[in-house]
Formats: sequence, C-alpha cells, structure tokens
Amino acid sequence: MSLLSPAISSLARMRLWRIEAWKNNPEDAQREVLQDLVTSAQYTEFGRKCQFHELFNIRSFKQAVPVHEYDDLKPYIERMMNGEQNILWNTPVYWFAKSSGTTSERSKFIPVSDESLEDCHFKAAKDVLTMYYQFNPESELLTGKGLVIGGSHNINPMNNEAQYGDLSAVLLQNTPFWGHWLRTPDLSIALMGEWETKIEKLAENTINENVTSISGVPTWTLVLFKRILQITGKKTMAEVWPSLELYMHGGVSFTPYKEQFQKLIGKNINYIEMYNASEGFFAAQENPGDDGMLLFTDHGIFMEFMPVSEYGKKEPHTIGLQSVEPGKNYALIISTNGGLWRYILGDTIQFTSLHPFHIKVSGRLKHYMNAFGEEVIVDNTDKAITIACQKTGAIVNDYTAAPVYFSDTSNGAHEWLVEFEKEPAVLEEFTRELDAALKNINSDYEAKRYKDIALRIPVIHALKKGTFSEWLRSNGKLGGQHKIPRLSNERKFLEEIFQFAG
Repeated sequence: MSLLSPAISSLARMRLWRIEAWKNNPEDAQREVLQDLVTSAQYTEFGRKCQFHELFNIRSFKQAVPVHEYDDLKPYIERMMNGEQNILWNTPVYWFAKSSGTTSERSKFIPVSDESLEDCHFKAAKDVLTMYYQFNPESELLTGKGLVIGGSHNINPMNNEAQYGDLSAVLLQNTPFWGHWLRTPDLSIALMGEWETKIEKLAENTINENVTSISGVPTWTLVLFKRILQITGKKTMAEVWPSLELYMHGGVSFTPYKEQFQKLIGKNINYIEMYNASEGFFAAQENPGDDGMLLFTDHGIFMEFMPVSEYGKKEPHTIGLQSVEPGKNYALIISTNGGLWRYILGDTIQFTSLHPFHIKVSGRLKHYMNAFGEEVIVDNTDKAITIACQKTGAIVNDYTAAPVYFSDTSNGAHEWLVEFEKEPAVLEEFTRELDAALKNINSDYEAKRYKDIALRIPVIHALKKGTFSEWLRSNGKLGGQHKIPRLSNERKFLEEIFQFAG
C-alpha cells in the first residue's frame, strides 16, 4: 500500500463530521439552505418581484414563488446569457450547463454560479470521496489518475463572457489547478466535441496511465473499454489498469450494464452511483452496494417533493422531507444557488429509506408508459431487462419502448426496440421472460395483461448493433449527456428510430 494512502484516508475522515451534521439533521439543514438562498437573492430582479425580503419561512416562500418549468425561467436565463446580471442570482454568472432535450432539438441552458460550483458540485464531490475513504480506508484511489469521460464546451456567440457546455465540461474548465494532477486525459482531449475522434484519443492517451478510477456515462465507457482492448490486445481492463478500483456512474440506470462491466474489467471493483445533473449534485451512495443514495441536504439546493399525480396542475402540492414516504414516486422541485427557483427538475425519485434519507432515481416525469393504466416506469423496465438477460443469456446495450394503441382488430401492447450486444438464441423467449418480469415487478401491468384483455404480450424488434449511436449522430446528438429516452407515452420517437433502422 502506498504511504500516501493513510494520510489521505485521515484527511477524508476529518471531513466526516460535516457530513454527519447534515445527514443527522437534514430538515434543519434544508431550512438553513432556503434562508441563505432567499437572503442572497433578495435584491435580484426575481427576488424583488417575489418580495424575498418578506419571506421568513417555507410556507411563505411556497406562496410567493410559483412552480416553474424551464420555459418559465427561459426569458431570465437568456438575458443572463446576453450579459445581464443580478437577474436570478446575486453574483455574476458566466457559465451555463447545456442540457439537451432527448425528445426534441431544444437545449436547456442551466446557470452555473461560483456558489453552485463551490458549494454544490465540488463540495459534493469531496463528500463522495470522504464517504468512499470511510468505507475503504486503505484505498489507493488518489495515488493514481481518475479517468473522466467528459463533454465539450463552446464560446457563446451572443456574449464573449458567457460560456456553455456539457456539465462535465463546465466542471473540468473550473476545476482547481491541483485537480488536474489527479485526472486524465489532457483537457484538450477531455473537451473534444467529436466523439469518434475523442474515443480514439482517449484510448491512445490513457492506456499507459495508472488509472484507479473512472467516471462517465456507461455506454461511452463501454465503447472506450472495447477500443482499448482492441488496441492493446489484452483480454480485460484489469490487465491494462491493474490498480483500477472504482467506477462512478450516473445519468442512466447502471443495472443493464453491470454484467458487461464486470466481464470487460475482469476483476472485482467498487461501483458508486451518483445523482449529479446540470442543475446540481443531489445524492450519492454512501457505500458501494447501498440500496439508494444519500440525499445531500446541505449543498445549496432546497428540495421539495411533488407527488407525480400533481404534475400539470396549476398550483401543484409539494411536501418536505418530514412528509415523504418510502416507495412513492415524487418529482423533484428545486431552488438553487445558481438561480433556479421552485424548478421542476423532470426526474422522478423514490425514497428507499428515511432517517437517513436515501433515494433512487425511478424515471422521468415524461418518460413512462401509462396508455392503459399500467404505470410502467424506467425503474421497472430496467429491472425487467436485467432479469430477461439473466434468463436468456442476452446482453442489452440500450432500448426504447412506446405503446401500441387499440385498433379495430387488436388490443394494445408495448412495442420495444432493443439493441443487443449479445442477442438471445430465441427472441420470443426473451420477450416472454421480459413480460413475466414486468408482471412480477408491476402489479398494474400484471392486471392489464390478465388474459390479454387490455394488453397483449410485448412486441420486440432487435436492432442491429450501433443503430442508436447512428441515429444520435444523424441528429447531432452523439456523445456527452445525450441519451436514448427509454419510455414514452407517444410513438413519435420510436417510429423515427424504427424508420431510421430500415
């Protein structure tokens, strides 16, 4: 073990008391966060409009500030991108995290202030590191390099002071100088926008590094692994990077990918899930293998939880931590130190435990199937895909699904486009196993499938390998944070892909 490891472990433990303070008193931490946000922003244009100087508790804040979607805040954000300041937040904002829509061409630009960098993203990253060293005190994580598979950024043509890019690119550009010593590849490669060239450069420039950790979207990490194994002729990544001990992931469920990772890496490593979005860093697993992620309640974000049944109402009802229940789906409503106020994030979460509060991401508000009252969410389908793969020996790269509605001659169904890394011997068997798993996971789906009265067995089409990537490329969405929307109540996206696949 490196002599540096005990010293790093001791430093990490010195931060632990800070985590324990907000972990054990989350509601107090959230009240303090809201007070700090309102006080800081009271003299901004938005703060004056909502009379922040008169708000002294959570109830008055909710009465004064309506729930917003992105389009509601977009006029303010566009003015900030054009150089106006003191609009949504009281300190200058020069960075914007670009979050591209998955079902439309429209992009969202999320303001990233110095406070959201320091007191949210970077603070949360330190807390993840602290928790990891608490779990694994003899770790040699920081004696090697962390491979970051990040995004790209561009100068905003509307205002030379404002810059935007994928969140990972924004974070890389603002990382303290010492942080660059601990990561690979070089910034010029990490921020490349053309992903096919980028993967090649990433492979060439990291093969000989002592990589101890990796963070990135699972799909692109797998592509990189396979290219490195092609170049080196090695059988596993453990032969390339023998000190690799941690993979940090988020953005999409890791469940369908874990088997591929274990096979390609070739040894046991730790996996930590993090809930880190353009809008903020919300949660992370305390220990590898935990059921759920610890909710970060002291990181510049005030959180409300909206039952999904409230979505679309003029004045939706939201609750605080004191009222949440395990296993129920909530939409996350956030107010942040970047200037988002009662903003509907778009993700749905479930609490896996209370006191301490642990959550899992269950899907997206607009990414689900409920055409027949079946209420199928992404968490259901990810689990069902995993079970069907285990039963049939298949490996799935990605998928999307949408309803087939009733016609004069047949009842409804779910239609799936599935891209296999390894196809099942018999696709019909995979379909049966997927259907059976969904019945077992979701009682509403099981009820609708009863005797095929409302829903018949799913219709699954196997796509040739690379179809989803080719479609993303054709739409200028290859790489970074762009993802295939896995579920939809509408057929538009599925039909576009199906037509593209020929």
